[in-house]
Amino acid sequence: MVFLLSYIFINLIQTLDTAYRIRLTGVLAVCTMAFLMGLADDAFNTQPLLKFLTQITCALVLLFTGTYIRIFENEFFNYLITIIWIVGIMNSINMLDNMDGITTIVSISVCVFFILINVSLKQMLHPFSILSIGVLASLMGFLIYNFHPSKMFMGDTGSQFLGVFMGSVAIHFCWNNFPQNLIDTNEHLYHFGIVGLVFLLPLVDTITVVINRVALGNSPFIGGKDHTTHHLFFKGVTEKRIAILYLLLSLIGVFLAYKLVLTYSDTLFWISISYIILVFLALYINTKVKKSAK
Repeated sequence: MVFLLSYIFINLIQTLDTAYRIRLTGVLAVCTMAFLMGLADDAFNTQPLLKFLTQITCALVLLFTGTYIRIFENEFFNYLITIIWIVGIMNSINMLDNMDGITTIVSISVCVFFILINVSLKQMLHPFSILSIGVLASLMGFLIYNFHPSKMFMGDTGSQFLGVFMGSVAIHFCWNNFPQNLIDTNEHLYHFGIVGLVFLLPLVDTITVVINRVALGNSPFIGGKDHTTHHLFFKGVTEKRIAILYLLLSLIGVFLAYKLVLTYSDTLFWISISYIILVFLALYINTKVKKSAK
């Protein structure tokens, strides 16, 4: 509801050119599709193929309405990575929703990044900034009931919506952001680094789960209690502490991404890459270490 009110507010206070209005309408359309698909899945436990086809459709709608990644000279590769990104992040956010408050907390940190970038660039009335504020307000209210012990659950309805919304906005503020002073660093590596920092925990959790399931000969698409959060819980870390840990890890990643976007330096960039690798190795290795017997 707050998201729709934010969209209406944008149209009331701003006169957008046709191209930008089409992009904004495309984002509204894919968020609606993702919401309805998630609602159907929560209510009727739909087939995974239907979910996948809906995610592909969301990516195609964004492409046709002008919201797509522009980091390669070849447009085909731009379109391909956009589809992979949207489908991937929708599934990553969905998979991260495996413990009280985790997806909500990570989504809050991502929205904070979007808003901080616009505040720093003095673009608070940027349409995607206003939408991010609306989503952030919803998440803050929802967290009261979603934090452990949870009284309300996000489900696919919320996670699919958040995945496609944050994935769409990230195309503008992460993928298509080009600093002027990239000297020794490859531009493509820079974009992957920014995305890796902002969406650190969903990506780390998904990659870890996929690697472990494939190594065991299991399907990566069938759920289970083998996520990074579960392995921390099995080691005796409480759900509240896991949520706080993930919040801190996510905020550090967001802070590094924020500094890189505004004041890029090669030193900071490689520190950020090291942070991504360190978090991945720490959470991945934890899934391999068995709890010692008392």
